[in-house]
Amino acid sequence: MPQEKSASAIPTRILVPVDFSSSSHAALDAATELAEKFHAEIVLCHVIPAFPNVSIPDSITEASVVEQARKAAEERFAVSQKSLAAKSIKMTSSVEVGNDVAGAILDAAEHTGADMIVISTHGLSGWYPMVFGSIAEKIVKLAQCPVLLLRTPRPETTAKVPFGRSMEWW
Repeated sequence: MPQEKSASAIPTRILVPVDFSSSSHAALDAATELAEKFHAEIVLCHVIPAFPNVSIPDSITEASVVEQARKAAEERFAVSQKSLAAKSIKMTSSVEVGNDVAGAILDAAEHTGADMIVISTHGLSGWYPMVFGSIAEKIVKLAQCPVLLLRTPRPETTAKVPFGRSMEWW
């Protein structure tokens, strides 16, 4: 029988899923406050879809699209690392690739040894929650560690309105 890790209300390693939306930045701000108070480490996690949701020309490989997204995420993480280092907060990052975003976040929490997850309710998910359910909801239900769920305002849609009509008739 596997030994269970004793739960503590004081986090030492906080995983923050980041999609670079304003909501995920709010989650990082909250995690930063916790990390300052409890001298915890922050682990930033970004998930890149394994199969892009767009049609790409044959001359561009899926691997190159994923590598470009990984590089962009790491460049953005470098900015966060400077800010956190100025506050004496240790930070590591994890860039995962997979179609199951919630599953990839939970896997990252496990393999990084996170003892808390800080996540926001609305990110850049678009239509995904309507079809597959909320990523944050899945994290809350399935995480093996405490989860701090921040309720953030729903972002305005970037969807195109058909036939040039306003959104008022939707």
